[in-house]
Amino acid sequence: MADSLDNNRNNKKGFNFYWLYGIVIAVLIGISQLSSGGAPHSLSYSVFENELLGKQGVEKIVVVRNDLKAEISLFKDSVDNYSMLFTGEIPVPQRGPHFVVDLPSIDSFEASRKAVEEKTGSPIAVYYEQRSNIGADILAMIWPILLFGLLYYFIFRRMGGAGGMFNVTTSKAKEVGKDTTVNVSFKDVAGLDGAKQELEEIVEFLRKPEKYTELGGKIPKGALLVGPPGTGKTLLAKAVAGEANVPFFSMSGSDFVEMFVGVGASRVRDLFKKAKDKAPSIIFIDEIDAIGRARGKSGAISSNEERENTLNQLLTEMDGFGSNSGVIILAATNRAEILDRALMRAGRFDRQIQVELPDIHERAAIFNVHLRPLKLAEGFDRAFLSKQTPGFSGADIANVCNEAALTAARKGKSAVDKQDFQDAIDRIIGGLEKKNKIVTDEEKKTIAVHEAGHATISWLLEYASPLVKVTIVPRGKALGAAWYQPEERQLTTKEHLLDEMCSALGGRAAEELVFGRVGTGALNDLEKVNKQAYAMVTYYGMSDRLPNMCYYDSTGQQEYAFRSPYSEERARVIDEEVSKIITEQYERAKAILRENADSHLKLAQLLVEREVIFTDDVAAIFGPRKWKGREELLHESETIDPETASSTDAQEVKKEE
Repeated sequence: MADSLDNNRNNKKGFNFYWLYGIVIAVLIGISQLSSGGAPHSLSYSVFENELLGKQGVEKIVVVRNDLKAEISLFKDSVDNYSMLFTGEIPVPQRGPHFVVDLPSIDSFEASRKAVEEKTGSPIAVYYEQRSNIGADILAMIWPILLFGLLYYFIFRRMGGAGGMFNVTTSKAKEVGKDTTVNVSFKDVAGLDGAKQELEEIVEFLRKPEKYTELGGKIPKGALLVGPPGTGKTLLAKAVAGEANVPFFSMSGSDFVEMFVGVGASRVRDLFKKAKDKAPSIIFIDEIDAIGRARGKSGAISSNEERENTLNQLLTEMDGFGSNSGVIILAATNRAEILDRALMRAGRFDRQIQVELPDIHERAAIFNVHLRPLKLAEGFDRAFLSKQTPGFSGADIANVCNEAALTAARKGKSAVDKQDFQDAIDRIIGGLEKKNKIVTDEEKKTIAVHEAGHATISWLLEYASPLVKVTIVPRGKALGAAWYQPEERQLTTKEHLLDEMCSALGGRAAEELVFGRVGTGALNDLEKVNKQAYAMVTYYGMSDRLPNMCYYDSTGQQEYAFRSPYSEERARVIDEEVSKIITEQYERAKAILRENADSHLKLAQLLVEREVIFTDDVAAIFGPRKWKGREELLHESETIDPETASSTDAQEVKKEE
């Protein structure tokens, strides 16, 4: 019985509004036909003058002034006498009007009528009317209503959700556990131990609040995840959603911004109202800098007024006069320096969790997570992956693993091996190889000399990053590229910076010494060196004439300043110091290349022949490197495969366009 009732319900079809539209149109057409008195036949004005005007069979002529039309009605007995005028498939009307004529003008019709009356001596029955079309009037009244209904359905309802235009001020937050589920836990987040510890404490408080309240402690009201892109801030939030057994509301900062005034603040109120109703709960706002930018720092006040109103409402909801107990706010951004100070204070975001780029041990853990779904070759050594990818974020590592799998599949392999990962890292850092790119022999020699200059100086300087690989095969936009493996250090000395600048200028110095001219291939090198030199002088205070001077603004407020933080005279001194540093390192690079001219040319010739050289090739020409890097000292006791040490990558890539 229940099944039959369900079937009956399913068989019932909902009312379709398109039927209603069809009925309305049919009624309008019917009214139009009725109001016009049938379907009269059309005649030309000349036929009307010659055949009907002033004739005995014409009962009356009705002139519609506003339409410039004349409707001619015949006597019933005279209809057959004018059968020759009824042409076409339209049937003969049973009652008048029988004909309709377009008049050139009322004056011309009156002139013709008077002429016929004078000729025949009998008056013509003519009636003048000012007529309105009922069907057209009804359609004119209904059309705006129909148009508004269509706009309401296709615009406001689509924009505001199921509630229509009145639902536009409600928040668009996704509640985890209601419509969606998150299968991410803290076990899926490798590395980031410090960040996980603080977030796990928040989750633990929600599960067992008595553990902290017995000692008088209070849960932090908010936690701000700060770090470079791709380091796992959103992934940590997903892990919190997967671990916490409380309602979790997720929303992007840009979701508060709308074209209507006041919508952002209304959505903030609605979001916190939902969270308070289901407390304890968690709110996560991704990319909070979209609404959390510092207020009053832009000249275009009107353009930022709505965003500032939204921020003011957010500040009030997070820690205002009203109670907000039981709601924890998580937020993520990679631009913490531009956030409003009121948003960053304790009581709103009590904790600022730094999510930095992973070190070598954290990269190894992240690789282990992303290597799980891959089918690896037998005896695959995972240790070299973390050593060869300094400076890679979690997103970069995930991309490396995926690209390695695609590379292996492209080659038709049954498993992913070491070479696939090496090719994947090369492609991510330098771009896709373009072996078919047209390069002349002269250009090839120039590129080889340039890259050999980088390799020579980096091998001979103590603090320069050790070489990994050099190639003159075009890759991406670069005609050649050199891979180095920089040390993972927290502090950089002046000697480190100068050696790196000297190595970067080695390519152009080699071109000048060998060919007596320079080209445009050092664009990337010069850009890097120029930025490093200005940073040394204006940020790090490493200048002889301006020692211990720093013009760096960590708060991010300097971009709104109306003047430079230093005078024009000081700017001239800065330019002179930068020019001096770059010139000294360029001359130093040329001096080193002059002392090792034979080895440099031998390395360039080898590069022309092979197109790709590795660490062992450089060591065979210059001998073992005199200085050991910190990573080599830390892992001196480990046995490293020479192929591993020389065949792939590093964080920094020198490209010549």
